[in-house]
Formats: sequence, structure tokens, C-alpha cells
Amino acid sequence: MLKFNYYIYWGLLLLFFSFFFFFFFLNSILFDFCYLLEWKIIEFNSFSVYYIILLDWISNLFISVVLLISSMVVFYSMNYMGVGSYSSNRFLFLVILFVLSMLLMIISPNLISILLGWDGLGLVSYCLVIYFNSMKSYLAGMITCLTNRLGDIGLLISLAWMVSYGSWHFIFYLDLYNFGLFYMIMVSSFTKSAQIPFSSWLPAAMAAPTPVSALVHSSTLVTAGVYLLIRFFNSMIFNNMFFLFLSMLTMLMSSFCANYEFDLKKIIALSTLSQLGLMMSSLFLGFVSLSFFHLLSHAMFKSLLFLCSGIFIFYMNDNQDIRFMGSVCNFLPFCTACFNLSNLALCGIPFLSGFYSKDLILELSLMHSMGLIYNLIFFFSIGLTCCYTARLFYYSMIISTKFKCHFFFYEEKLIMKFSILFLTFSSVLFGCLILWLLLIDLSIVLLPIYLKMAPMFFIFLGFWLGLHLVEFKGFIFNQTFYLFTNMWFMYSYSYYLYNYFYLFNSKSLLNWGELYGGMGISFYLLKMSNFLQFYCNNSIKVMFLTFAVWLLIII
Repeated sequence: MLKFNYYIYWGLLLLFFSFFFFFFFLNSILFDFCYLLEWKIIEFNSFSVYYIILLDWISNLFISVVLLISSMVVFYSMNYMGVGSYSSNRFLFLVILFVLSMLLMIISPNLISILLGWDGLGLVSYCLVIYFNSMKSYLAGMITCLTNRLGDIGLLISLAWMVSYGSWHFIFYLDLYNFGLFYMIMVSSFTKSAQIPFSSWLPAAMAAPTPVSALVHSSTLVTAGVYLLIRFFNSMIFNNMFFLFLSMLTMLMSSFCANYEFDLKKIIALSTLSQLGLMMSSLFLGFVSLSFFHLLSHAMFKSLLFLCSGIFIFYMNDNQDIRFMGSVCNFLPFCTACFNLSNLALCGIPFLSGFYSKDLILELSLMHSMGLIYNLIFFFSIGLTCCYTARLFYYSMIISTKFKCHFFFYEEKLIMKFSILFLTFSSVLFGCLILWLLLIDLSIVLLPIYLKMAPMFFIFLGFWLGLHLVEFKGFIFNQTFYLFTNMWFMYSYSYYLYNYFYLFNSKSLLNWGELYGGMGISFYLLKMSNFLQFYCNNSIKVMFLTFAVWLLIII
């Protein structure tokens, strides 16, 4: 009996709709129009509920990219997850639900329907992270779900706040809203896009299968927060130095942590976090179209990076440690070429997809009146991106083979190769194509030659440092290992925090801490309650006398 293969049909359907929405985007940007579709769900006396769909060039382009990456992930999963079992069909329908939740969020100019898509993303991502049913994936699913629920609080508060404006169709009232409402939306977006201090769930979500990671970390879950802020963009509020500083710290922290990791998927996840920090930074500098452009170009090469790493893990018997890889290029030449191309696009090497958006953001930020510290963090993070990329390249391609008897290299899975080939062309051509279509680079950038060449200088400096980092690892790793492997203690590793910042104090400081801390307060509360008990048990004269004294004081 011929088994009905759902993967092929769903993959082709998603691919067809991706092309359809891309042509729709071309039409809408050529003639400068958008569709606003309104559907009356219920009407009762003066009460009516409408469902509104907004299809402008932003939503059409983003839907097209999400569906394209989803179709490639579905084709890829056919080999990766297997098609012969019922659990593989369960995996496919979870992925489809995930994509539908994202689409519901993209097309909505109404905060209630955005909340439906937002919650759908959180719920289905939990189901996908715990897909392998191990204790590690359960814990990772729990931290992912609970952190995302934190963001829902801000969205629910802003939803209740919007009642006073008479409508939840936020797109018409962006210049009228209170500052506090925007700050609630920002907090919600920070949890979904894993900015500091909500960053710890992103590497934990790597417990999900690799195709899910490719989908989650390129164009769906983590970009939902950035997309929401793009939709809520208001130049009066978003020129915000405090949030800019937080997003830059996220870039810096994730780039540092990636240099200390040996788990292949965690390194790529931390690079996603770094790019999300870059998108948020450009958004808080006021470059809303550039932020959207980088979001799209990043989605292409990041999904390719995850799918290639999935093939490495697939052939190395589920091994994710880069120290066990070594000379993979000899056994998987095609996959290695695609992997290195996406890595170069991530670094911002000229004329690949990542270069067009990243370089433009850097040059415009130099023209923006930021301080020296902000510019230094920007360029330092760029250098660190190249640093961990070169380190990953060194461990996987240059050092000699760490051959294990259970490794099985055989580059034959055609559908997996088709997915990564398609995404390779996308990650090379997509950046310049969208730049020419959107005409984002029409602003004149006037910089002296040394500032113009600074991004390239930091890129090559980062590559050089990354290749030499292996030799310095003894000294550097021993000093700061706990700080960077625990993401600046944003996990619940409070033991190390206690060790670093409390036990290093002198004995006298510890005694002061006990005296005026929790122990001291409880001691004084006990003494006070004993005194009051003793006071109340005495004669009634004393009580009346004190009552009279208090009465006089009050009068």
C-alpha cells in the first residue's frame, strides 16, 4: 500500500503561496496600495466585533519569506524526521500550526488577533521544544514557555489600556498613544526576541529538532517581537537610549558567549541573539526600514546555517560537539560549501546577503549622533561575530578528523540537498534583490575614509582573533569561563553568582549583611513582638496612660 506523503504536498503548497505573496508584494509596492479586509464576526445591538486583515507591502513580503523558509524546512524534515511514522505526521502538523500562528500575527492590525497569534506561537513552540520527550527538553520547554508568558503580560496590559481609545485597531492611532503603552509593547517584544534580561530561553530552546530551530530562529518566533515593534513604530518614542543600550548589551553578551560554547546549535542560536540585538538597535536608532530589511536577509542565511548544521548532526550520529567534528569538508563537500557561505553572509562579507543590511546600519549609525561607547560596542560586536565564526570554521573544517566508529558520512539525501541549495541561492541574491526593490539606500552617507573602512577592518580583525583564540584558551577560559558560559548569570545559576559577588567579601561585611539582612530583620521583629506581648500583659493603667499620650500626639 502506498503511504500518503503529507510532507511533499504541504511543502509544495507553502512554496506556491510564498511565490504568490511575493508577486502580490511586487504589485503592492509598484502601485503603492494595500488591502484592508474587514469581516464582521458578530453584531449585537450597538456592540460589534470585526476581524481585520491588513495586506500591505511589509506583511506581504514577510509572509512570502516565512512561507519560503517553512516550505524548505518541511522538505528537509522529510528526510531528517522520517516519513514512515505517525509521530512524523504529528511533527509536520505542529510545524504547520506554528507557521499559521505566525501568519495570523503578521496580517493583523488588531491587537486581539495579534495576541491570538502571539499565544499560538508560545504554545506550539512549547510543544515543539519538548518533542523529543527527554528531561532536558522538558526543562527547556518550560523556560521557553514561561519567559514568553512574561511578555504576554505586557501585551494584555496594553490591550486593556487600549479600551480607553475606543478601538483595538492600533494601526490608526500610533501618534495618539500614551508613552506607557509603548513601553508595555517594548517589554513584550523584549521577551519574545530574547533581549537582556530575558535572553536565557533562546539557547535552551535548542532542545527542539533542528528543522524547528531553523524555523524558530530565522523567521518566526524570535522575529515576532521585532516585527511587532516595526508595526508599532513611533519616532517620538523609539529614539530611546536606554532600550538602545539594552539591545547593544545583548549583542555584546551573545557574541562573547558564542566564543565559549562548544555546542554547534548553541553557537548558532547565540549568533541569532546577536543579530536580534542589531535589529533592535537599528530600530531604537530610528532606522525602521533597515531593521526590517536586516530581519529578512538574516532569516535567509540563518535558516541555511541551521539546516547545514542539522546535516552535520544527522551524519555524526546526533553529536553536536564541534570538538568531535574536524575536516567535515572531506566527507560532506556540498553541505560544507553552503555552511561556509551562510557563515560569510552572517559576518557581512561584501556582496553576500548580510552585507547590504549590516553595512548600511553601521554607516548610518556612525552618522547618527551616538556616543563613542555606543559605536565601540557596535564595532566590537561585529568583530566578535567574525571571531566565533572563524573559531567554528577552525574546529569543523581545519583541524584533523576526530573519526569515531559510529560516524557515518554519506552525502546522498537529495531532498535535504535541494533545501539547502535553494536557500544558498536565496542567501547570496536576496539582499541585493530586496535592496533594489525597496530603495532603502537612497540616503547619502558621507564619512571619512577611515570610518568607511572601519567595518571591514573589524571583520578581518575578528577573523584573525578567532583563528588565534584556540591558542589562548587556557588563560582566557579559566578567568571568565563561568561568567560567559552561564550568559552573564542570566540562567538560574545563582550559586556561581553567590560565589562571585558575595563570598569574595570580607568576614565583617558578611556579618553586617546578616545584621541588616533577612536574619537581622526577623530577629528584631521577634524582639518587638515579645516586647508588645509583655506590654499588653501589664496593668491596665499603663495601657490607658499610653493611650492618652498617643491621643494628645494625634490631636
